[in-house]
Amino acid sequence: MRREDGRPGPGDDVEAVLDELYALPPSEFVARREERAARARTQRRARDARRIHAARRPTLAGWAANLLRRSRPDEAERFLELGRALREAYATLDPGGLKELSAQRRRIVSEMSRQAAALAREEGHPLSDAVQRDVETTLRAVLADAEAAAVWEAGRVEGVLTPPSEFGADAVAAAPTRREPAPARKSRTDSTTARRKKDEEAERRRVEREERAARAREEARAAGERLRERVTAREKAAAALERADGQEREAGERVAALEEQLAQARTEQERTRAELGEARDRDRAAAEELAGAEREAAAAARRAERAERDGA
Repeated sequence: MRREDGRPGPGDDVEAVLDELYALPPSEFVARREERAARARTQRRARDARRIHAARRPTLAGWAANLLRRSRPDEAERFLELGRALREAYATLDPGGLKELSAQRRRIVSEMSRQAAALAREEGHPLSDAVQRDVETTLRAVLADAEAAAVWEAGRVEGVLTPPSEFGADAVAAAPTRREPAPARKSRTDSTTARRKKDEEAERRRVEREERAARAREEARAAGERLRERVTAREKAAAALERADGQEREAGERVAALEEQLAQARTEQERTRAELGEARDRDRAAAEELAGAEREAAAAARRAERAERDGA
């Protein structure tokens, strides 16, 4: 909202507006973008208005990736950490180590994409197989490329992010075997000490590479294990929700049946009340008629007695 001094309020901050826009489903994006851009122009924030208006509507796959980032912040942070570890490991590991890490990467990307699909379905926008594959491609790019990771970390993915070709699904098979560079020819004047220092330096670099690779593998294994635990917990929660939903639906059906029976019983009660009223009215009328007949009979009896006395 706008402040009294004419300056933009907290809700008009351009970064907050962009966060709001990319959290919306694609179908709502353009209308809200134009609304926010118009507000910025009204407040004479032309630069902010241009930046808001330039925001591109995300595809369904981009929105699902952003939804995953926002809805699972802890898992997303671990995924980003895994990407940093994998990018570092790719520069140091041999093909065997890359093959192991790539297998872990594929499992984790598959699990994360299933989470994105589940979240999108809960929001009322189920993903087709093609769109889910686009989400997987984007997640692979997040692991492989620092710029893609930054876009996803900000939650502003617009379309499919593509991983670099050297870090793709078949990168391990194409990865060149790393060999130590062939030593340059030395003159006969090179000393044994110099060669020993070079060997020691090469050994030190080898040990460092192995240590980094071991750390990267352990981080990837731990991240995968944590992710699997979260997936299992989510599946259990979803199953419990489904059971509770079924029980609530059955209870609702029973309540509806009982309410219908109650309505019928109330209708029957009203009918019997009406019949009771009519019966009471008839009873009162019969009682009055009986009383009148009794009075009439008594009067006739008295007249008969008088007539007998007069005749005597």
